[in-house]
Amino acid sequence: MTDTADTTSSSWQKRFKKARRKRVKRFGKNLIRGLANFLGRQSLVGDAPVLDSKQFAFLKTFTDDWQAIRSEVTEILKHREAIPVFQDVSPDQMKISKGNNWRTFILFGFGEKLEKNCKQAPVTTRLLEAVPNLQTAWFSILGPGYHIPAHRGVSKGILRAHLGLIIPREAEKCRMRVGDTVNVWRPGEIFVFDDTYEHEVWNDTKEERVILLFDFDRPMKFWGRLVNSSFVRLLKLTAYYQEPKKNMATFEERFEAATRRANENLEKLSDDD
Repeated sequence: MTDTADTTSSSWQKRFKKARRKRVKRFGKNLIRGLANFLGRQSLVGDAPVLDSKQFAFLKTFTDDWQAIRSEVTEILKHREAIPVFQDVSPDQMKISKGNNWRTFILFGFGEKLEKNCKQAPVTTRLLEAVPNLQTAWFSILGPGYHIPAHRGVSKGILRAHLGLIIPREAEKCRMRVGDTVNVWRPGEIFVFDDTYEHEVWNDTKEERVILLFDFDRPMKFWGRLVNSSFVRLLKLTAYYQEPKKNMATFEERFEAATRRANENLEKLSDDD
C-alpha cells in the first residue's frame, strides 16, 4: 500500500513540476516580448539583427590573436568525446540540438568563470576577461551536415559575438541567417548580432565548424541597463539557469578527468620507451 502511495505521489509531483515549468516558460516568453521593444529603444548601438563590430573596440584583440585561440581549441578537440553536447548541458536546447552534432566547451556561464575549463585556454580566457560585462562564452563545435533550426534568444539586453576559428573549406555552405541577413564565418573574422531575432544555422559540408561564441551586455541608456540587470537576476532563479549551472560543473570535472587520464597515458608510454 505504501509503495503504491509513494508511486502516485512521485507521479503527481512530476506532473506538477512539468506543468509549473510550462507556466514559467510561458510567462517568461510574454515578459521577453514585452521587454524587447523597450530595450531596443534604449540601445546605444542600434537595433539591427547584425551590428557593426567596429562599435566594440574590445573585439580587435580577438581578431589580432585568433590563431592563438584556434591553437587552444585544437588541443581541446583532442578530447572531443569528453566535450558535452549542448542539450546535455542545457535541456532547454533539446529542440535545436540533437544527437552528437553540437558540442559546447564552456568557459564562462551566466557571468561565472569555469576555472578548470579556462585553464585549458589561458589566452582565450585572458581576452574574454577584458570584455565589458561578459555573460557567457564557449567554443561552439558544429558537426558536418547539421542544421540548427530557427530559434530566438532570451534577452535583447545581451549581444552575441562569433569568432571564426576552424571553418570548412566550402565556407559559403556553412552559414547563419539572422533575420533576413545571411552571414558566413571566416577564419579570424568576427561579427556581432542580436540573437532575439530569429536565426538558424546550416553546415552543408563534410567538415566540422568551430567558433568562439560569447555574450556581453548591450550598451544601453541607464533605464535599459537597470531593467536588463533586473531581468537577468530573475532569470538566474529559474530552471533555465539552475540546471545548466549544475550540469556545467559536472562536465567540467569530466573533461579535466579525461585530459588527466590522457596525460598519464602519455607519460606511461614515455616511461616504457
